Amino acid sequence: MTEKQSFASTSLPRHLVRGATGFGALIGAFALLPVLGPGSLLLAPLGLLALRGCPACWAIGLVQTISMGRLQRSCKDGVCELTVARPAPSHERDESRPWDSLTGRSRA
Repeated sequence: MTEKQSFASTSLPRHLVRGATGFGALIGAFALLPVLGPGSLLLAPLGLLALRGCPACWAIGLVQTISMGRLQRSCKDGVCELTVARPAPSHERDESRPWDSLTGRSRA
């Protein structure tokens, strides 16, 4: 996958709302079939639209959204490495508290 391809959303809450809407519409399309008949299947395209095409794409986007800004990929001579990105130094950081490099916050 190239750097330009991304399934991530701009924020985690937005991505979770898209997932709830998409999966809810897909489940509703089939669960309401006995009640509403074939008309309930009109919810399926709306669900796929909310999931941006497929549930797997949404799941990949969830992982990308969660890891956004936390992981850094670098490639040299055809070999790529994935490393934890270092947080920018902050004047508000308390040096006496341990630093969690995954969340970018003090552990206390």
